[in-house]
Amino acid sequence: MVGVFGRSLSFPNKTTNRPSKPISHHIRSISLPCRSHPLISQLKDEITELKTWSFNPDKRTSAWLCDGLNHLKDVHDALHDILQLPQTHELLSHKREWVEKLLEDFLCFVDVYGIFQTSFLALKEEQLAAWMALRRNDYSKIAMYLKGRKKMAKEIAKLVSSLRCSGRYSFPGSGLVSIADTELAGVISNVIEVTVSVSQALFNGISKSFTSRKSSWMGLKFSKKAKKFKIEESIKEFQNIGEANMWGLRKKGDEEVRMVLKRMQDLERCIADVESGSEKAFRSLINTRVSLLNTLTN
Repeated sequence: MVGVFGRSLSFPNKTTNRPSKPISHHIRSISLPCRSHPLISQLKDEITELKTWSFNPDKRTSAWLCDGLNHLKDVHDALHDILQLPQTHELLSHKREWVEKLLEDFLCFVDVYGIFQTSFLALKEEQLAAWMALRRNDYSKIAMYLKGRKKMAKEIAKLVSSLRCSGRYSFPGSGLVSIADTELAGVISNVIEVTVSVSQALFNGISKSFTSRKSSWMGLKFSKKAKKFKIEESIKEFQNIGEANMWGLRKKGDEEVRMVLKRMQDLERCIADVESGSEKAFRSLINTRVSLLNTLTN
């Protein structure tokens, strides 16, 4: 906010003997920015780490996904702590309309992660059933597994579009908002932004890993760049068990079948890790939304 400064104008041949009046300064307006609250500094650090994670696409593995989910949980845990501060309650109580939009975003986050949890649990069960069927040489159930996986990939892909409307509004600032308030509003907006980006990376990575990549004349029309982008978005362990690996196992040798079984075991562990990480992030999102809601009701 622009401060109010006393101006002194000189005119030749005119003097005044009036006593000077005390100059009124709005100290809050023109003072140098104060140091950030330790919790806000911590949240900024967590956001920076999460952004660094998102800019590292060369390690698209399940461990990379779990790392992102853990960082996301840390970000929302830090925001949850900030929402308990009295000064946060003071700011948000006067910005009810903005908080209501934040609540809509967090409701969207909770919904999509709830759907993701349900879909991933179904995948986990189908994965185990397919592994057991393959061990018994029951190849008929492999087709059912691949069909179910495709359906799940489509459902998860829809979650990406559900997130695109999040965060499309700005903090309703005014001349009466302090630097500290602006900083607080800024980090909350950044939390929304990184939550969307991490969630999109998670959902895109898994859905594209399970999308059929069979070659076709239609597929040849896509540019090499588009194909490369699609492959880079995929998650390594999920991509290792593609349709090409599963179809025709009946005609393959024992060694190839054993290799597929081992990859399916590895994938099962990866699924369990991602499920655990997304569950923790899901609970953290719920806690943050409850804290936001409390700023309006308390």
